[in-house]
Amino acid sequence: MTSPSMKQLISVKSISLHRVRVPLVEPFRISNGSVAEKESILVENATDDGPVGWGEASPMSGSFYSSDTPTTVWEDLTTRLIPHLLNAGPIDANQFYKTMRDVSASPFAKAGIDGALWDAFAQSARVSLNQLLGGFHKRIASGVAIGIYDTVDELLERVARFTSEGYRRVKIKIEPGWDLEPVNAVRARYPQLPLMVDANAAYSLDDIEIFRKLDQQNLMMIEQPLAREAHEEASELQRNLSTPLCADESAESLEALRAIVENKSARIINIKVQRVGGLSEAKLMLHAARSAGLDCWVGTMPELGVASAQGLHFASLEGFSYPTDIEASRRWFVDDVVEPAIEIDAEGYIHLPQGPGSGYRVSREKVERYTVSSEKFQK
Repeated sequence: MTSPSMKQLISVKSISLHRVRVPLVEPFRISNGSVAEKESILVENATDDGPVGWGEASPMSGSFYSSDTPTTVWEDLTTRLIPHLLNAGPIDANQFYKTMRDVSASPFAKAGIDGALWDAFAQSARVSLNQLLGGFHKRIASGVAIGIYDTVDELLERVARFTSEGYRRVKIKIEPGWDLEPVNAVRARYPQLPLMVDANAAYSLDDIEIFRKLDQQNLMMIEQPLAREAHEEASELQRNLSTPLCADESAESLEALRAIVENKSARIINIKVQRVGGLSEAKLMLHAARSAGLDCWVGTMPELGVASAQGLHFASLEGFSYPTDIEASRRWFVDDVVEPAIEIDAEGYIHLPQGPGSGYRVSREKVERYTVSSEKFQK
């Protein structure tokens, strides 16, 4: 926990935004579409007393995951959140999320601001983000997320590759027409593999027979099978399955979490820092979900190294039951903007580095290499 004597107030001098595009190692395809590069907005927060904090606002392009895009998030940052931040006076990084609740802006934009404030706070206090958040694990179990491919053979090749690298569980994306065959093939080849599936809201209750068959495959969970707000339908589906349902897109806020709990529409929650509006809100989500008896784990969009590193520190908190979706940098990107790159060991763990903040350094040379637009705001 944060020391009572530790300096908590930050005076923000300027905010710089860097819109970057980093190519993916290979296109990532889910039921909603496919992307070949990661477009993200890096938030650079310069303070009066020296430390620079970095955050990341990291929606997916187009309608790949939600209605939020880099363009809409950039507008929210420049027209709403940054003016609010620069006019706020000395800021307590632990509490600023409360004032952002009054600002009509994307949770992705709020996550970028919140992450930059937490990082500046940790840099100023010369402690790790892990310590500020109240975490304790120094190594984080990592699982791999695998997209949709044209053939089952391609999928099996990726499963073989990533399990040989040490990832501690495998998640495969499914969609109507790509579900039973790939899952059956993976399970037949890997009968003991910790395996889960993610539908990204691609199904309805009319597909219940598909889920009954998936229920026979000894899966860890079925993630977001139905639409975001289909809480009653998900509750009915869960009553018909022994495999736990996991809420992802449905778990977008504390209010949404209450609906999940009331309807008993999931047994597991995937907490994505970006989706819920930042580290501060994510901590509240974790506490509320655990208090309601739900299991939790940390998801990813995926983000570049800035937000991924902060997500790893969040995953160090007590209360997470499953490996995170945060993976090695080289799993996703031809390059990353942090040094050292995020890596997993042979046993599938990511080790938090020593040092203040996240322990990872943002490379300005790489940020400049991949920047497509930037803007600076001062008091």
